[in-house]
Amino acid sequence: MTTHHELIVEGLSLGYGERTVVEGLDLSILPGRVTAIVGANACGKSTLLRSMSRLLAPRAGGVLLDGRKVHEMPAKQLARTLGLLPQSPVAPEGITVAELVGRGRHPHQRLLSRWSREDDDAVAEALEATATGELMDRPVDELSGGQRQRVWIAMALAQRTELLLLDEPTTFLDVSHQVEVLDLLTDLNRTRGTTVVMVLHDLNLAARYADRLVMLAGGRLHAAGPPAPAPPPPPTAAPPEPDPCTSCSP
Repeated sequence: MTTHHELIVEGLSLGYGERTVVEGLDLSILPGRVTAIVGANACGKSTLLRSMSRLLAPRAGGVLLDGRKVHEMPAKQLARTLGLLPQSPVAPEGITVAELVGRGRHPHQRLLSRWSREDDDAVAEALEATATGELMDRPVDELSGGQRQRVWIAMALAQRTELLLLDEPTTFLDVSHQVEVLDLLTDLNRTRGTTVVMVLHDLNLAARYADRLVMLAGGRLHAAGPPAPAPPPPPTAAPPEPDPCTSCSP
């Protein structure tokens, strides 16, 4: 059964060089739920996700996983609990789909351990879930953009973490495949209890699939809460009653 981990952002400030991108941010991720982070371009969404996965060190504040600062945790230990799919991942030249998805099992490998049946099952399940099994022997750099995106998602699924962070997981996908990917992620949440945090640019999709929306503006938390239900359609006006005199003879 999935363990629900507590992921909290406290007084977080982030930046690149002299530019501050996120400042004084406080945020608690709902365990076992789907959270979508939304906002205008360059408002700090991807930067926040990078720091939550310890790829970007904070200038102030921190990110806590079960009470421990993620930037002080061993990388492999963190990767067994928290997985990240960045916005523009780069695959090694010539690597096949099966090899790339198999890398999702790296955090679970011990120094002297061999590839196990559990690893095989995790990779096979991830390939099936993302409909990429028929691509497993092809080099990743020969795939279309949409196929590559599904393969990267398969690698993240093979990692089998209980917290999954995804930066624009529907990039390069047409509308039908966007829906398939988001259906897959929400099904993962509902069946396994996986906590999912994803950056999305499409507000309609975010409202449809997320239990909670987090809106950033200017590097700060602007609003957070469940998506509002769609308003009911306006009532249809009844057709006017016919004037009985229009059919009268003069």
